[in-house]
This record gives sequence, C-alpha cells and structure tokens, in this order.
Amino acid sequence: MTIKPEGLTLLLFSVFQREKNMLHPTHSFLWRWNEKDFNNMTCNKAGTVEESLKNSPKFAKTAEKNKEKELVIIRDGKAISPHLPCTLIKKGDRLTVKYVKAVERPKKPIGAYVSLCRNKPPSNLVMFHVLTKGGKNIVRIMKNSALRAFQEISVYAYKGERVKAALKRDGRLHSSIFKKNFVLSNKSTSVKTELSNPVDELNDETFQIILLDKSDPPPSLPVKQKLEPNQEMTPRNLVLEIPNSKRTQNQLCFQFEKFVKGIKTLVPTLSHFQNLFRVDFGQSTQMCSEVRTMKRLMCLSDSAGQVRINGQPNGSGFLLFGNYAFTNGHVVKDIYDKQRSQFNEKVSVHFSYESVDQTEGALDVLELVCFELKPDVPGGDWALLKLSAHQRLPPGLLEHIGFPPKDGGICIIGHPEGGVKKIDPCLIVPSQNRLQVVERHYRENQGPVQFVTRSFFEGVATSVDRKSFLTYESCFYYASSGSPVFDKHCNVVAMHSGGYIYRSANGETKSVIEFAHPLLAIMERLIIQMTLKVLWFVKLFICLENFHILSSYNQTS
Repeated sequence: MTIKPEGLTLLLFSVFQREKNMLHPTHSFLWRWNEKDFNNMTCNKAGTVEESLKNSPKFAKTAEKNKEKELVIIRDGKAISPHLPCTLIKKGDRLTVKYVKAVERPKKPIGAYVSLCRNKPPSNLVMFHVLTKGGKNIVRIMKNSALRAFQEISVYAYKGERVKAALKRDGRLHSSIFKKNFVLSNKSTSVKTELSNPVDELNDETFQIILLDKSDPPPSLPVKQKLEPNQEMTPRNLVLEIPNSKRTQNQLCFQFEKFVKGIKTLVPTLSHFQNLFRVDFGQSTQMCSEVRTMKRLMCLSDSAGQVRINGQPNGSGFLLFGNYAFTNGHVVKDIYDKQRSQFNEKVSVHFSYESVDQTEGALDVLELVCFELKPDVPGGDWALLKLSAHQRLPPGLLEHIGFPPKDGGICIIGHPEGGVKKIDPCLIVPSQNRLQVVERHYRENQGPVQFVTRSFFEGVATSVDRKSFLTYESCFYYASSGSPVFDKHCNVVAMHSGGYIYRSANGETKSVIEFAHPLLAIMERLIIQMTLKVLWFVKLFICLENFHILSSYNQTS
C-alpha cells in the first residue's frame, strides 16, 4: 500500500483529529452575567474557561467594559480561576460571571505547566478547594480582599505537581503565605498537608490555610509524575498513545521516511538560494544602538576601572567624582579592618587596562571613605574609595546618573574574569519575566544525570521574585562586580553586583540571571551615611566646646 503526499496529509490530519478529540471532547455549559438568565456555551477547543467565554459576543462586550476590573467566575458557590482548563467544566455546570475591583492588573500564568492545559486529558488534572479566610492569627491570605465575599476558591493542578506550584500559578493568594511555614488543613479530617507535597491525593477536598510556625518553609523535593496505563514517558512529557494506532503509525513512519528522502534530492538546487535569503533575528532590536551612542559610551568607558588587591584582579568599579571611586562593598569586605579603619592589603584601581601588555596606570586607594554591605537591600552593597591623584584622572560619572529603565537595552562596562576592559550590550529582564528565565535554565539542564538540583533553581526563583533590583542576562561573571550599567541614553543607572552561577552538564560556567543595585538608591544611602557622620562630628565638636567652656569657668572660679 502506497500513500501519496496528499493522502499522507489527510491521514496525518485524521490522526491529529482523533488525538484532539480524546484530549478535548466537545462539551457544553451554562453561564450568566451577575444574576441574569443563563446562556448556553459549547466548547470544542482546548483552552481556559475565560478563552471559551470570549467566544460569546455578549461576554466579550461585558469583558471590554470591565477590562480594568478582576474577573471572578463562580461555580457551585466557589470562585474558580479564569485560567482554569475548560476540560474541568462538566456538562450542565452553571457559571456566574462577576467583576470586582482589581488590586493589580491580572497576570497571565507563566511556565511550562500552562501549555499542558492544551495537551493533557482531564484525568491528569486535580481540583481542590481553599477557604478564603485563614486560620488563627492569619489576617489576610487573599491578594484581593473582595474575594473574601466568597467562602471558597477552587484551585486546579496537574498530577505530579506540588501544592505550592499550583497555588502560585493560581495567582489569587497573597505572597506572604509562601514566605512562612503555612500548610493546608483538611476541613473534614484536620489532616495537614505541607505545600511541598504532591497534589495527587487532594482532589475534591476542601482546606483551610493555617500557620504551622513562623519559620521559613521547608525546601521542596522533586516529585515523580504518575503514568496512566496507556501512557509512556518521553524526555518532554507524558504523551498519550492513541488506541489501536500501531498499524497507522508504522504506515506513517514508512511514508514519512520515503517522503523525506525525496525532499533531500532537492536540497543541492535549493541550498544556494536559501543561504542568500537566510536571516537570523535571534536578538531584539532593542540591543541595537546608534553609532553616536556607542561613541559616547566609549568616552564614558574611560571612567570604568579594575579593582585589584595586591596586584590581583578582584572586581570592577568606576570614578564617581574627583578622585573618589565606587565599587561593590563585597569586593573589599574581606580585607578591611573595621577597628583600625584601614585595609589589611594593598588596594589599587586601574582605569587604562584595555590590553594585556598594559602595566601602568595604577592608582592606590588611600582610604575607604564609607561603605555598606546589605546585599538584599536595594542600594545596600557599595564602597566609596579615595584614590591617590598623582596622575590625570578621567571624568567622573556623577553628572550622568539616571533612573533605571523597566525594560529595553543596557550596556555594562567592566573587567569580567579579571581580564581587559569589555562592554556587554544586553537586555533588561522585566520583573514579570524573571521566573520565565529561571524556568528556561531549569528545562535546559534536564537530562539522565542532573548536575544542578531542582532546589537550586527554586531558590533562585524565590530570590529574584522579591528583589527590587535591575535584572538582565549578561556574560559578566567573576571579578565584574562594581561595573557601571548604562541605559540607552548613556546614563549610568546601576552598579552590576552579582548573579546566580552554576556549572552545566558539559562543565561550562553559566548564570541564570544577573542583577544590579540602582545607583540612585546607592547615592541615597551614601548621603544618609555621610550626613550621620557629619552630625556625629558636630555633636563631638559641641561636646568638646562645652567641656572647654566648663574648664575655663572652673579655672576662673
């Protein structure tokens, strides 16, 4: 039996339709706006409940009028999530649509699990319910207090997934419940379930969130997904096998190989023209800079330098004004004696190290004027160094300080890996996209042998989610801390400070994401610290003056 190309297409389409119908059978449900009459809705495409409702012109019109509000969908008195997979809505279900005042713009869920709602059968989904009021001593668990008008919310999850991941994706709970040791307490049995547990046994159960203790939540352990009898494991995910499809599969494989061999004979005649028109658009145009911008950055790069300890590179920095330079506090913390207020080792800054044969241009650090090392506080990792001024210095960057942008392109100038001065144009990772970057690195490091643990990436995800810093993906790793970060207008907006380093399976050093302290936040903390020092000296002067007056009075009397 031979199948022609057009027949192969029809066969593939029919097989696809069979699989699609198994994953998402056509179903109907009823919906209404507030307490009005019900409308029938038939859904024949995998997606979310909100996407299904948008097929109704009536709902679409209502949604447009209330686009600044938060959508609430009620089923059986419980508030379900708008991004609930529609396969969990059963025939005859009655949904009531309401809108409440939003506390923030609703966020679309991110991550690999979201795409699974389109290719997972209902049997792989779990639904459990959570009371909108927490247990004893819990003031607030809902992000939007308007949801407390409903006694329970329904949360969906995928078998093999952890409770914490399901609750985070749901998006309606306050972030504070993920920072302390909260657990789910079964409303009927009072049995407690930790957030690190799998969701598989929670279906149709109702829970109340209670505070076990005020300690940090325990680390989550990896969970194994359960296989259905008709499923097989692949590197990507669990894939359904179509019943009685072995013969069709063999036919498709044979015809596909034959079809590919026929295509390969055409490659020599096509490849020349393909290469003529081949274009890679892998990077955003936001990374492209005007020539005049790059020329200006080259001039400003003179103010970036390398910080060395006993002649060995230990970090980067830049001239702020006069003969005063900035770097990160953690670059010099190990060699500073607080009691003696001086360095234990020789520290120098080199502004002209741009080729390996350059040895001149060293400026000794005379004094650590002031510094701070609170790396988790925005602007809390810096050191102001006073340099010797026996040679001409480049202009300081103080007059070029600006506000950090929320997105777009930036440039970092410094000495990564202790090498010569380099510039790295890169893109800001907005706060709402940070978890996507972490998840991408996690997926890229999955294999038969895991060299980087899941807990590492979970720790990174928790850390970057709460950092109020500038984040981006850069190639500046070791010895680049303290480098100035410039925006597209050549304003210095931040100080490059660190990243989350790991070693991949092939031994390559990589970083999940990098971050910088906003320079305006650093300047604010510097001014506060200097003001306190001045006030201390003024107070000391007044005390000495009063002591002198008192001594003079005693002598005269």
